[in-house]
Amino acid sequence: MRKLTITVDDDVYAGLYAQIGKGNISRFINDIARPHIIHDETAAGYEAMAADHGREEDAQAWAELGVSDWK
Repeated sequence: MRKLTITVDDDVYAGLYAQIGKGNISRFINDIARPHIIHDETAAGYEAMAADHGREEDAQAWAELGVSDWK
């Protein structure tokens, strides 16, 4: 783990302090930033599935069949 000094506006800090709490701000910021910076295997898997156009077409057709049952 590394220590990082950041600068935020006074109102942003006040909001973080009030809603997140003094001891939890670092964890909150870390959790918000993580999915934008670290691409884990799950995200890569979803990206690969989305890139498989044939699979996506099959999934869409299946979903539409399920919706037509509700009409």
